[in-house]
Amino acid sequence: MSFISNALSRIKPSATIALTQLARDLKSQGRDVISLAVGEPDFDTPDHIKEAAILAARRGETKYTPVAGISQLREAVAAKLQRDNSLHYNMNQVIISNGGKQVIFNALMATLNPGDEVICVAPYWVSYPEIIALCGGKCVIVTAHEEDNFKLKPENLKSAITPRTKWIILNSPSNPTGAAYSYEELKSITDVIVEQDHVWVLSDDIYEHLIYGDHEFVTVAQVEPSLYERTLTVNGLSKAYAMTGWRLGFGAGPTHLIKAMETLQGQQTSGNCSIAQWAAVQALNGPRDHLKMFRKTFKERRDLVVSMLNQITGMSCATPEGAFYVYPSFRELIGKSTPSGRIIKTDEDFVMELLNSKGVAGVHGSAFGLGPNMRISYATSTELLNEACSRIKIFCDNLQ
Repeated sequence: MSFISNALSRIKPSATIALTQLARDLKSQGRDVISLAVGEPDFDTPDHIKEAAILAARRGETKYTPVAGISQLREAVAAKLQRDNSLHYNMNQVIISNGGKQVIFNALMATLNPGDEVICVAPYWVSYPEIIALCGGKCVIVTAHEEDNFKLKPENLKSAITPRTKWIILNSPSNPTGAAYSYEELKSITDVIVEQDHVWVLSDDIYEHLIYGDHEFVTVAQVEPSLYERTLTVNGLSKAYAMTGWRLGFGAGPTHLIKAMETLQGQQTSGNCSIAQWAAVQALNGPRDHLKMFRKTFKERRDLVVSMLNQITGMSCATPEGAFYVYPSFRELIGKSTPSGRIIKTDEDFVMELLNSKGVAGVHGSAFGLGPNMRISYATSTELLNEACSRIKIFCDNLQ
């Protein structure tokens, strides 16, 4: 009899975390490695947010916090949703968790029964299928192809819905593609869901503020108010506020769902870190001047990377509307061989050979449900991006 739970056999380790750690290990061994694998801004947390954390510690905000979060932060989240998204929630409809990942886990664990189906749009964030499996659900994958700008088509969604469908997870802007739905595109999706009154929507809005050009962010319950009672809006501070290590995510939805998630969290981690919560209050209520700089810098990096990758023979790279990833395809390079004679059979082969021979770490697209592609994060300096893309070009040019 195995000592390890059978539940763990349903999931596999995160590919993004694994490749990020591999890049770290190689660097610690003295290798010249440029990691484009991690989904983390290279900016520091703004000073006024850090100062709020210091002040909170000094005034003794160091005790256990309420399971669902301190009232000041839940009210700040409600105010943010009203201000930015025209969504009205009270604090009892908001939960604070240890990152957006825990919000998603709480929601699915609190609602899924064995055999319940959750629709995921591929390419998807690597954790969605694993969380669904761990919670006893069945992940139903609907592919959004590159020719459709990696966006779900309403007719494909409609054909995937069954009587067992409980949730659909929508992530816009997307990890890993950066694709973001316009109002019209999202409305065509919500029109399908409105007709299926047993289907709920988990709207993962974590990259909300990282939108470029003329694109405007919209979220599900904003586009289709009739879905308000069937939508969990998930967001956090990791990406737009450069607060990845603070572990602060939040969810807003119907009171009965939030209460169920709170019950689960109460037996899981209890309340989130007190200091991080007070820092988050300042992040949401205080100045947000950094957002303009973040967007400007990320857009410049996006344009650089897209341009350089599209100059590589055998590679094509769409221009994403948001987030800080690109998702280039290299279908024409599959089947070619390296100078050492190793044949590139899969996108994982491509990524590992690129790392081993040129010291550039990305994540293979098959981990996100669609290949042969790779996810490249441009959340690093222009100098490193220039060097990394140059190395990728040399690697591709040397394939035979």
